[in-house]
Amino acid sequence: MSHPTEPPAAQTTEMFREAAEAAEAVARQQGAAADLERIAAALRARSPKVVMTCARGSSDHAATFAKYAIETRIGVPVASAAPSVASVYGSSLRADGAVCITISQSGRSPDLLAAVSGLKQAGAWVLALVNDTDSPLCELADEVFGLSAGPERSVAATKSFIASLAAIARVVAAWGEDRGLAGELDQLPDLLGKAWELDWSPLVPGLAGATDLYVLGRGLGLGIAQEAALKLKETSQLHAEAFSTAELRHGPMALVRSGFPALMFSQSDETGSNIGETASALVDRGADVFAAGADAAGATQLPTVASGPLVQPILQVQSFYRAANALAIARGLDPDRPPHLAKVTETR
Repeated sequence: MSHPTEPPAAQTTEMFREAAEAAEAVARQQGAAADLERIAAALRARSPKVVMTCARGSSDHAATFAKYAIETRIGVPVASAAPSVASVYGSSLRADGAVCITISQSGRSPDLLAAVSGLKQAGAWVLALVNDTDSPLCELADEVFGLSAGPERSVAATKSFIASLAAIARVVAAWGEDRGLAGELDQLPDLLGKAWELDWSPLVPGLAGATDLYVLGRGLGLGIAQEAALKLKETSQLHAEAFSTAELRHGPMALVRSGFPALMFSQSDETGSNIGETASALVDRGADVFAAGADAAGATQLPTVASGPLVQPILQVQSFYRAANALAIARGLDPDRPPHLAKVTETR
């Protein structure tokens, strides 16, 4: 299905093909039910006082999603462990009794391996959510949940990010014995297929000539806003900054002027009213607002698939990926091969 302003070449990219495979990847995860139950039982038995996440790039945005999912559904505080503490500073953290959730597509980044190794030596129990289950990261972990995304060749991660979000949601549902959420996740592959077909094409002409923009979300949607901003940098060479809507008035609003673009993600939970108010405030200041899930007069509404608030961000980023791919092509760029980037980032 072609969208009204989707360039014909947009459907020939690896990014398009791989993002379209996200539903299949998430469906494959359903075959790991036994692994999931074992992991959930271990988490309940440990009853950690704190969870530490360890990730880079898109995977770290998935960790932001994990923070809000775990804190709102399980009630355990979640903090991000900076890999450079181990890989650069050579310092160790006190992690006895903590759970470390590490997320990675390749499982091979040296700084990630150093950080996870240090946390494990300091007493953390390590759960790895990894696409490459033969990677060194899996050898360090106490438990592994395979993302099942399959090979991903485009530098811009898409299906592996969605698979990471789905894996996080599955772990949370199983850990908290949340049958309602588990039922929603059973429907996720079908819902992702519907989200892929939604028409987000207004983003293409809306951002075709842009140089910078804000990408906004809050709570469960913040990690998706961070990911969308990164993809716009990578694939369209746009200076996109991600913020929580709660932070926008603490300085960033000063840059908003007539015609300034903003992309907003909203889910149907307690954050909705704040996001809607922020969208209206941006419109009042003359911004060009594109809103997914937020209802604001004067904003361009991007369609969304109805679902629960923890699943909605996963669906919205699927719709976004298709539009981001089309935008890159419209701007004369190759989304599969951004300049100066590689698929496996060997940060130290």
